[in-house]
Amino acid sequence: MGYSVIAGAAGRLVFGYDSYGNVCGKKNSPVEGAPLSGQDMTERKHVFFMNSCDLETKDLKINSIALCVSSCPEEQLDTLEDVELFAKNNGSFLCVYNLNSVNYTRSPHAASLCPRLPIPPSKSFPLFNRCVPQTPECYSLFASILINDMDTLHQILSGIMSGRDTVLGLCILAVALSLTMMFTFRFITTLLLHIFISLVVLGLLLVSGVLWWLYYDYINDLSIELDTERENMKCLLGFAIVSTVITVVLLILIFVLRERIQLTVDLFQVTSKTIRSSPSLLLQPLWTFVILIFFWVLWVAVLLSLGTASTAEVTTGGRVEYKLLSGIRYMWWYHLIGLIWTSEFILACQQMTIAGAVVTCYFNRNKGDPPQRPILSSLVTLFNYHQGTVVKGSFLITMVRIPRTVFTYLSNTLKEQEESACAKYMLKCCASCFWFLDKCLSHLNQNAYIATLINGTDFCTSAKDSRDILSKNPGHIASVTCFGDFMIFLGKIFVVYFTVFGGLMAFNYHRELQVWAIPLLLVAFFAYLVAHNFLSVFEAVLDTLLLCFVIDTETNDGSPEKPYFMDQELMSFMNRSNKLIDSKIRRNRKSLKNEDGTELQPIVR
Repeated sequence: MGYSVIAGAAGRLVFGYDSYGNVCGKKNSPVEGAPLSGQDMTERKHVFFMNSCDLETKDLKINSIALCVSSCPEEQLDTLEDVELFAKNNGSFLCVYNLNSVNYTRSPHAASLCPRLPIPPSKSFPLFNRCVPQTPECYSLFASILINDMDTLHQILSGIMSGRDTVLGLCILAVALSLTMMFTFRFITTLLLHIFISLVVLGLLLVSGVLWWLYYDYINDLSIELDTERENMKCLLGFAIVSTVITVVLLILIFVLRERIQLTVDLFQVTSKTIRSSPSLLLQPLWTFVILIFFWVLWVAVLLSLGTASTAEVTTGGRVEYKLLSGIRYMWWYHLIGLIWTSEFILACQQMTIAGAVVTCYFNRNKGDPPQRPILSSLVTLFNYHQGTVVKGSFLITMVRIPRTVFTYLSNTLKEQEESACAKYMLKCCASCFWFLDKCLSHLNQNAYIATLINGTDFCTSAKDSRDILSKNPGHIASVTCFGDFMIFLGKIFVVYFTVFGGLMAFNYHRELQVWAIPLLLVAFFAYLVAHNFLSVFEAVLDTLLLCFVIDTETNDGSPEKPYFMDQELMSFMNRSNKLIDSKIRRNRKSLKNEDGTELQPIVR
């Protein structure tokens, strides 16, 4: 990170730069051997290409002269007199810096130092603040050179930067939806749960339908000429297929679990009672969110520096070119590992803090003086004794997600090839296996953190103990956990789908000049992490309560000598859920017995 920040220049990517080493909109330092470098461009914030209708390229780089100007010409300029008048009226100089504006029509070198005439009308587009020509023929040529000749990393970064305002707005929308879901689960009732499930079903169908409609619109658009549009079309097809599969699976699960709605409401009311006893639990996602935002901003800043890590070289005519440092630029894979591991570490710290507070409150109910600050006590315990447990748990998740990401990327790469059907199938199988392992490890980590806080043992010992305890009564606990976790997962899906729907509507207006599939994926990733961050309070409280309940029933029998730590409401809920599950098991066994005892009668004609 340190080297990329020193060697990189994110300002060049964000603000744009001219052909002489000056970053537009900033005061620059001179480059040795480049007389036109080191100028104060504070008032000149836009990049203007002198030959925007016929850009020259060399080694996949734009070779035409670029200048920093204070405003783009919004009307066509046909003569040098028009260029001079535009400079006089707007203070925007469209010729090379060493030619004074009063000499635009007098200098014999004006033809080589000024733009090729006529200059088409242009408008500043937030893609590195470039002046984009507005005439159809110039626009098509300009966009094809500007976008198609970029490498993959720069296309990703250009998509992020050109849609930065939209991405920020969608992130705010994800936060608002997550807060709404958190308060919905906090004050949940049967009516609210029915409304929530209806909205989830509506969102699933709406997003899937819009994705297929946009894909149909793309394939029937005969004007698609740019690689960005073709890439967006391919990504739309992938999004539509994945969204449709998820929609079908979730609709089937909702239909199967529809009879357990009242039990789910009771479960969340028990969870809410625990949260009421320690209201500061609801504040934990806020500070976790602040830390995650700070880390993600730092991560993006380093990513921008990785994309611009280069050294300045002076070429003919005093022009400056930046030679990319290939080695450091390919470290973005390593940078991606840092994103996953650190994000998981921060989220794991929140899980440990919440679980520690619930454990402290649960096992101190029978004492006359319960802890006054369980969150603070849990934080002190975490940072003093359990940092290694959190690091190990988050590292295991990272080690699973890295190969899963690689296999998914390779599988998507092979989609364009007609051969290697066996290889594509094997990669999909590997990606699915790692996805399943990821989910299993996440659940194992959560239980290991809780057991660590109860017994004070290390990560591996805690994981083994929690597995042994839960395996003694797997059916009932797994069923109760399944109901709650499924509703919480639907809440995360609700946030992600409606955020992605807003992104689809916003990004579709600028489909030409950005590969918006990457920003949309980042927004979906951000929305899921934010939703997971806020709703994991209920998930952590629920898992902690159930594991504490199992340990409580294992070590105590309810007698005066060994009283239970659980309250009456939790005991009543667990008894009701056990009766419901047992009755269903008996009905299933009875139906199977009846089927086995049925005699086949001969057909009477």
